[in-house]
Amino acid sequence: MDEELPGAIGTSASLALRLGQAVFSVASLLFMCVGVEFYAYTSFCFLVTIKGLTIPWSLTLAGVDAFSVFVKRPSRQPQIVSIIVIGDWVLSFLSLAAACSTASVADFMITEAGAFFCGRKLCSRYQLSAAMAFLAWCLSIASALFNLWLLPSLYL
Repeated sequence: MDEELPGAIGTSASLALRLGQAVFSVASLLFMCVGVEFYAYTSFCFLVTIKGLTIPWSLTLAGVDAFSVFVKRPSRQPQIVSIIVIGDWVLSFLSLAAACSTASVADFMITEAGAFFCGRKLCSRYQLSAAMAFLAWCLSIASALFNLWLLPSLYL
């Protein structure tokens, strides 16, 4: 394949997407965990677990992308790209589910329950965590789509 698909594995755009995923995932995790008792709610624990899986995945693939960019020779073996596509899609769907569940619980805590469950500052941290999770998901689904688009051309 002579021309590069921007955003596919081994490109500088993919490196930027992966670093963005890691940054937003770390931000989501920090807003959720630092000074907050998130473990009382299952959806918050789910978000923390998924972000705990997303961060090493994104940083590992960012390292692969950085190596490919600096060597200027992307390694595009169909089996490896297939594993990356599957991993991206699984983590992307789990990230969306975690972000949606966190956002819905945070919204319920603010609108329906009032200040009974959490103070204004605490609930806003839950909302910020959900927003960062959604931004990480947007970059994650973009990576998954670009790599899925690349995959059929590797088998030709």
